[in-house]
Amino acid sequence: MSDTTPTPPAPKKSRTNLVIIGSAIAVIAAVVATGVVVVQSSEDGSTPAAVVKSSAPAKDVAATEESEPTHAEVTAGNFTISLRTTKRQCFGSAGCNVTVEPHLTFLGDSTSIDPNAVYEITYEIHGDASGPVIETAELSDQTSLNYRPSMISTASARTKVSVEITDVTTQGQ
Repeated sequence: MSDTTPTPPAPKKSRTNLVIIGSAIAVIAAVVATGVVVVQSSEDGSTPAAVVKSSAPAKDVAATEESEPTHAEVTAGNFTISLRTTKRQCFGSAGCNVTVEPHLTFLGDSTSIDPNAVYEITYEIHGDASGPVIETAELSDQTSLNYRPSMISTASARTKVSVEITDVTTQGQ
């Protein structure tokens, strides 16, 4: 006797996945095409006739082009400097010991300075009996100035103490 059991028909494969994938591709293509039209029309100065909005995720064309912010170049000419006397002890004809601190003013908008850079501002103090004294202050976070007070010895109580900025260098760019 031969075994003649009928073989069941092969199950039909569901095309639901293909329909979903095809629909997603169509929506993404529509979003990309709309983005291209908008970008091209904004480059030539015209406005698009219609803008289609979609809830499908799409790449932001503008976000892919990273633009680095520009910061002002900082030079010695961007500052004024003066000295603040914090301590003075005079010894008659032997002169004086004077402690001074720099007072810097940035000429311009301090927000145009790179907040991530540290600017080393070198200045020269004149009036010390043994010659000029060179010091450096650091400007960071656009407005934070770090320095050490300078102690100088003048030849007399009448000696005029002055200061000038000689150099500005940028660290951390």
